[in-house]
Amino acid sequence: MQSTVMKNLQTLNVLPILALASLFIKISGSTSLRPLLTGPDMAYLGSRVTFWCTAPDSSPPATYELMGDGGVLIGTDINFEGDQSARFVLKVTATSEGSYLCNVTAGGSTGVSNSIKLSVVTPPSNIRVTSEPFPPVAYEGSRFVLNCTAKGSHLSYTWFFNRKEVTSSTSPAFRLSGNKLVMGKVTLEHAGSYYCMAKSRVQDTERFSNSAKVQMTVKVYISKPRISFSISKEGASYHGNVTCWSTRGSPPVNFSLTLDDREVGSVTATESLTAWFPVAMVPGLDMGVARCRVNTEVQELTSEPVTLVVVPVRGDVKVEVEYLYRADSELATARLSCQVSRGTFPYVSWLFNNSVLPSETHVDSHIQPALSQYAVADHRRTLFLAKLGPEESGYYRCRARDSYDDSGPWVESPAVLIRVTDAPMTTIEAITIAFCCFLFLMLAGCVGCVYIMFDHEQAHDHVATTNPSSDALPLSSPLSQSEGKQDDTSSTDSDQNQTVEITV
Repeated sequence: MQSTVMKNLQTLNVLPILALASLFIKISGSTSLRPLLTGPDMAYLGSRVTFWCTAPDSSPPATYELMGDGGVLIGTDINFEGDQSARFVLKVTATSEGSYLCNVTAGGSTGVSNSIKLSVVTPPSNIRVTSEPFPPVAYEGSRFVLNCTAKGSHLSYTWFFNRKEVTSSTSPAFRLSGNKLVMGKVTLEHAGSYYCMAKSRVQDTERFSNSAKVQMTVKVYISKPRISFSISKEGASYHGNVTCWSTRGSPPVNFSLTLDDREVGSVTATESLTAWFPVAMVPGLDMGVARCRVNTEVQELTSEPVTLVVVPVRGDVKVEVEYLYRADSELATARLSCQVSRGTFPYVSWLFNNSVLPSETHVDSHIQPALSQYAVADHRRTLFLAKLGPEESGYYRCRARDSYDDSGPWVESPAVLIRVTDAPMTTIEAITIAFCCFLFLMLAGCVGCVYIMFDHEQAHDHVATTNPSSDALPLSSPLSQSEGKQDDTSSTDSDQNQTVEITV
């Protein structure tokens, strides 16, 4: 009896140890399962993906479960053959994006794998380009932005300008910002065609789509308009014409003409920056103050005022001559200007020795076939003598009349003589000769002064030598009056001869 009790006590003592050992074995078995999930992290919508769940320490039979977000069971595979892995194939839909893991149960143990986040990539479609502002028209200096819009996910964008790819390094005038192409200050060089490409990439597979081309137009701000007027004569009637124009700008623009602040005409120029307006005009009468106004969608400018008065050619006419020299001071040409004191539209004609030149049929021509030594400019008001020689020497004069009246009277200037020799003296030569003459005169003056000073000194020395000999004459030697006179005469002659000799 006692022995039985002792055995029971020993059994009770061993049971906790056995329970702990069993728990340890279970814990060891469960921690030994370390499954590994492999598969893609990106996949195109509509494609198929494969996930592999591997449990190296599992023993068959093993149960593999692929789990999605929120513990959703995606698929189950039971392996009886002991290859320690399971394969799951999924068709990618819009709801397939999320995190995946697998559970492995083998030999009473369970293991949880790592997690893989799958991103569903939608290929690009419906690509188009929009602009800010719209339509794609911008003025110089303004800001302009192109946007590439597309359906899809995980997209990257590439821009093309006139079929060449735009990059930050090769195109500093552009700035790339996501799906935008930014031009901070538009220039004329930005005008052209643009399109964008949207693309997505999954591993080695790339899908892309292009937009339609968009033509960008760059406009130039219109410059301040200018104004001028002219007059013509038909029979006994006069007709005036006012011209409005701008030097810069992009058509179409609207030109209007005001006369004494009253609009008298308006026209839209679609191909040029010039407009013409007929007006009434009579020579000698003030027809009013005219202004040109130009309008665009963003600008409105007005020209300077001009008084519509046509003054007939009257008063004095004269010719002014100016000689032009080359760098080596050699005479190159002569420029003759015809100065007309009165007249709004003078027509000038030149005469040489009463012969008209150049030919009246070559108005403002700088090259005359028959008279190449002459050239006219400034509406014939200036005549250049391109060749200077004896043949060009003679009398020149100009005459003027109203350009709009061929039958009007001429007003002539006095003749001006132009004389050219074969070897005209240059300025340097004339200065050299004048300087030499001046130097010669100075030298001659100095020699004369030295000569006069030397002459006075010699004369003074001679007087100082002759006076002591006359004082030394013996007083005891009587002389007759005639002899005295003889002696005085000979003495005087002797003095004069000596003086002459000294002078010589």
